[in-house]
Amino acid sequence: MTTEKNSITTNIHETAVIAPGAKIAANVTVGPYSVIGENVEIGEGTVIGPHVVIQGWTEIGKDCHIFQGASIGEEPQDLKFKGEKSYTVIGDRTTIREGATVHRATGEGEETRIGSDCLLMALTHVAHNCIVGNHVIMSNLASLAGHVVVEDRAVVGGMAGVHQFVKIGRNAMVGGMSKLTQDVVPFTIVDGRPAKVVGLNSVGISRAGIKLEARRNIKQAYKIVYRAGLTLEQAISVIEQEVDSCEEVDHLLRFLRNADRGICRERRDND
Repeated sequence: MTTEKNSITTNIHETAVIAPGAKIAANVTVGPYSVIGENVEIGEGTVIGPHVVIQGWTEIGKDCHIFQGASIGEEPQDLKFKGEKSYTVIGDRTTIREGATVHRATGEGEETRIGSDCLLMALTHVAHNCIVGNHVIMSNLASLAGHVVVEDRAVVGGMAGVHQFVKIGRNAMVGGMSKLTQDVVPFTIVDGRPAKVVGLNSVGISRAGIKLEARRNIKQAYKIVYRAGLTLEQAISVIEQEVDSCEEVDHLLRFLRNADRGICRERRDND
């Protein structure tokens, strides 16, 4: 085991199995019967609970907390995977609860990435090549298939299932038990099987500190996308012409232009 500072500043249980090449920073706690692989790096102040397995080329940031039974950086559940060198990267202050699984990427040099200040609740799953932003919450049993992108401050409800390559936009909220096969537009709430838009995530937008004028612009853009009876291409053009530019609207437009799977449409009364 390699430590960045004197090993006396770490708290590693005597039953934990730490590979000689693992890099464990100062003030790290590793609980009973946990296994830390050869190519793992764990940042200062992180707490690893009991019976946790961390394998592969995995980097975990500072002040994270990984609870019992979690599996991080294991080989992906992907028939295309042939044992290549790939990565798992987790940012600072992220909490991963009991039994959660995060798999490393498929493809030489590729990575699965989770940002900082995230909460992955019990039994959540992040598959190979997923990119999860900062301040993301995944509730119990929510699952991301391969290559899913979840942008900053999104919330994924319990038992929701997300199809591979789907993108979930920033400040969006996904209802529990939803089935996602198309992209979730930023700042919206979606729910159902298949998931459909039920409105703006007004509370989430407000809590994120987005300014009032920007919130008005988002609302105007939402009405153009979902209430004007336009195709997506037409809606993008109208937003560009009629909605005042701001960082949030610019981000929304970039997302819409790159919605390769199509977007979740709005729920109607007869749905």
